[in-house]
Amino acid sequence: MAKMDPVVHFEMPAKDKKRVAAFYSSVFGWNMNQTGADMGNYLLAQTTETGDNMMPKTPGAINGGFFDWQDKEGFNIPHLVISVENLEEAMKKVEEAGGKVLGGSGGPGKIDDIPGVGRYVSFEDSEGNHAGMLQPSPRG
Repeated sequence: MAKMDPVVHFEMPAKDKKRVAAFYSSVFGWNMNQTGADMGNYLLAQTTETGDNMMPKTPGAINGGFFDWQDKEGFNIPHLVISVENLEEAMKKVEEAGGKVLGGSGGPGKIDDIPGVGRYVSFEDSEGNHAGMLQPSPRG
């Protein structure tokens, strides 16, 4: 069987980070952690216990986060992040399979380097769905 690349993260937009943090922590018991400007004021959502390596202890479970809602068409949609071993190779495969690499926050073809996390790009699949790919940073 060929190696499968797993879904490792989810993201959703939020207009009010304090409100969404209160909602998900009270309804589902998630631990919410607001990051600073150095991490784009991202709101981390811990949905499952993690180990010292920051990876979920429960197989198949994922954590996620909330980004700032923006008044841009097609921007405010939830999406999944898929872990890949080689980001450039995965980007090429997306294009070859009829998708489109959208890139990182720097625009088309640009890769985001997220400190301590890895390298990231968004893509559009063959059906117009947006998702992300992450080549994780090596964990020591």
